[in-house]
Amino acid sequence: MLNNIRSKQAILIVAILLLVGFLFSRDVKGLVKPKDESGKMPTTAQPTVTQLTIEEVSSTAKNLISNVTAKDISALESKYNAASSVERIENAKQLAQKWDDLEQAAPSAMYLEVVAKGEPTLNNWVLAGTRFLKAFDNTQDSLVQPVMLQKANASFTSALAIDSTNNDAKTGLGITIVNGMGAPMQGIAMLMDVVKKDPKNLKANMNLGMFAIKSGQFDKAIVRFNDIISNIKASPDAYFFLATAYENLGKNNEAIDAYLNSKKLAANPTLSNFIDKKVTELKNKR
Repeated sequence: MLNNIRSKQAILIVAILLLVGFLFSRDVKGLVKPKDESGKMPTTAQPTVTQLTIEEVSSTAKNLISNVTAKDISALESKYNAASSVERIENAKQLAQKWDDLEQAAPSAMYLEVVAKGEPTLNNWVLAGTRFLKAFDNTQDSLVQPVMLQKANASFTSALAIDSTNNDAKTGLGITIVNGMGAPMQGIAMLMDVVKKDPKNLKANMNLGMFAIKSGQFDKAIVRFNDIISNIKASPDAYFFLATAYENLGKNNEAIDAYLNSKKLAANPTLSNFIDKKVTELKNKR
């Protein structure tokens, strides 16, 4: 049984990694987790976080871009470091945008945090939190991940301190809690509250569906993703996760249909190759 669960985990993680960079959805680490004897999801302890500086995060990101672009970034950073407090915020905005344009979420988020601390508005804290979550999704670095998650949690908490009714902040905070910043059910309850007030909130619904998969509640995931597809948005990632849920219940025909819909909407060669292999595999199981 345990080997079967681990096998499903491996398949799902590989599949999700293929989606990173072009699908809306978040990368869910270790999608299928066994429940405890009471049938509840196990409580996740908060991670031990190593502090990272902007300089450290920036230095790592520069290894992933061209030397010319890295030099341009360094020049902007020198200007940022020499600036007065007011000018520094404007420079931080420029650096955040520059790093975001380069698809480097971690340093972008760090500079957005500087902006939010200097100009603590609801929008600035939500932007910082959202970018930290993106950085959490996009890195496999075991030191960077918990820092990004904790900072996302802190950013959304600051946003809710300004407006406790903001759905974007509540959704983001709920996601961080389920991913390790508290008891999973607390985060689920927060997302459910968002959906209750805003039934067509795509991000909250998507994450509830993914967390249903993560906890092995595939029937609930199927209902959730079918509702998303029918009433909110028929996206490639919604179809992909729907297929994943069907596959885990042995409903191979339904899984094949959903995978093919995902392939059609995404029109991505890497995902298409994966789905073609997956469909062939499922057809052989009929």
